[in-house]
Amino acid sequence: MNRKHLIHSKQIRVGNLDIRYFTGGKGEPLVVVHGGSGGGAKDWLENLTELCKHFTIYAPDLPGFGLSQPIDGDQGIDEFVEFLDDFTSCLGLESFYLAGHSIGGGIVLRYAVKSRHKVKKLVIINGMGVGKEIALWLRLISLSTLCRSLGVAAATFLRAVARAVKAVYAPFRFMNPLPIAMVLLGASMTIFRQEAAVLVPQLAALMIPTLLVWGAKDKIVPVSNAYAAAKLVPSWQVHVFEDGGHSVYRQKVKEFAQLMTSFLR
Repeated sequence: MNRKHLIHSKQIRVGNLDIRYFTGGKGEPLVVVHGGSGGGAKDWLENLTELCKHFTIYAPDLPGFGLSQPIDGDQGIDEFVEFLDDFTSCLGLESFYLAGHSIGGGIVLRYAVKSRHKVKKLVIINGMGVGKEIALWLRLISLSTLCRSLGVAAATFLRAVARAVKAVYAPFRFMNPLPIAMVLLGASMTIFRQEAAVLVPQLAALMIPTLLVWGAKDKIVPVSNAYAAAKLVPSWQVHVFEDGGHSVYRQKVKEFAQLMTSFLR
């Protein structure tokens, strides 16, 4: 079955931002939030093709990723959570299934706590925010980690540098596969680590059915995070692909789609 007949690329105005998103399929709405790679929601196309057989899919390029316009100003977790709320409102979605990968997993986790009435079921794939463990190299690029080490003056300077880089980056974006949005979002990495112990119990109290999907060989967000969360919230379901890595949804397209469909329907 040809992908182009199932999934369509569209543009939508969200606030003052031009946003590209993929949509298609039939059934109840499923919103998918991608991780931090430069491809944005495009990385999910194979999966969306499978999932749209059972759901109506909405998968945006987050601001600053893919073909979406970047946020003008601070670009952290709170801003992306607010964007997700605005995006779903613009589409007229009152309730929906929600899935997020990697840093997108942290975004949907925070969103579920904030907008509990909208999320019917939640799927977190190798997600940040479920636990405190994150790869060392990610912690090293976190501006907030550096700021704590170097002091307030250095923090102000680093944020100013980040904004300056953002202003001049656009013409040279094709030279670097890592979106500047991801670099700036690194400033929120330690927030994930600090708030995991707070967010997870809050979500459990909301009684939102939740599935954690992980690759046992994930070198970025260790699978131990999933096991720790499951101990804290026994009602959460956990599925681990023993030979999968951080992008397990791309490594196990068919199996992943079947797993998600079985949980959500």
